[in-house]
Amino acid sequence: MISLENLKKRYGEVAAVDSVSLEIPSNTIYGIIGKSGAGKSTLVRLISLLERPDSGEILFSGKRVDNLTGDELIARRRRIGMIFQNFNLFSSRSAAGNIAYPLEIGGMPRKDIRRRVSDLLEHVGLEGRGDSPISTLSGGQKQRVAVARALAVNPDILFCDEATSALDPQTTRSILDLLKKLQRELSLSIVMITHQMEVVRDACELVAVLDEGRVVEEGRVTDIFARPKAAITREFLSHLNPMEDEDSLSLQAPEGLIRWSHEGGAYTIRFRGELTGEPVLSRLSKQFNIEFNIRAGGVQNVSGTPIGTMIADISGDEAEINRAIEYLSRQGVTVEKNI
Repeated sequence: MISLENLKKRYGEVAAVDSVSLEIPSNTIYGIIGKSGAGKSTLVRLISLLERPDSGEILFSGKRVDNLTGDELIARRRRIGMIFQNFNLFSSRSAAGNIAYPLEIGGMPRKDIRRRVSDLLEHVGLEGRGDSPISTLSGGQKQRVAVARALAVNPDILFCDEATSALDPQTTRSILDLLKKLQRELSLSIVMITHQMEVVRDACELVAVLDEGRVVEEGRVTDIFARPKAAITREFLSHLNPMEDEDSLSLQAPEGLIRWSHEGGAYTIRFRGELTGEPVLSRLSKQFNIEFNIRAGGVQNVSGTPIGTMIADISGDEAEINRAIEYLSRQGVTVEKNI
């Protein structure tokens, strides 16, 4: 368990992290999402003990760690793995040499290093590529080497700072699948720092949304997708892509929806679970004196739960429309008025 208690960090007049308090459970994949400048990278530098907060506390499993110094700080940092957007690999070393580097620094015997590196290459799907120069590897393979290197010292926490931002959608999907597999097999705590809602959808169980250094929304990913509360979260969802191959994107609108009309669309309607298969709007139009004009629609799988989204216009008397929206809310359907 990682506990953040009222963390603050300023750079001059800029409050990069402003009173952030979070509980990040163990043995899970936790997402932290925000736009550029929202404070994501600063927050991960604080949690990974690369910088100290101006105030507040960071606790790992109930023990305060932000005030560690000397050998204690070094020992704690060595139990933290980091994966970066640009891989940060040594071009002068082979794939195996990059993975071996932290083990060499730690003084592990060469025979044990060779065995450990071989196991890690197998774990990340790069058997037989240990002697490959980094320059000969694809982006996805380089990131797999970076993952293996981060896991070399058996960390209990793995931070992924925009780890898929430089990858194409298909490779991103394969790296996320790898991280989910490793998390299950090794019981890791993984923290994903990203500006891609697709990453949150396809990898994370829980998520916190950052805006201007503050947490504006947090919770289970399925809840955030079905009932987004913050304006920034709704904006992220409105630009969500389906993460399929490029050919399948030609008919896709934001959120992976099929859009057959680029006009109108005053309301966004979100369904969750079994409601995605129910004729809710048909029943609604019979019960209330209103009409629907559906502009786009689709269903996504979010952490194993179907989340349906429609973009539609609703016509009728304003009071009747309001009663219909209240009815939908009682049924567990979220309706947002688009600006």
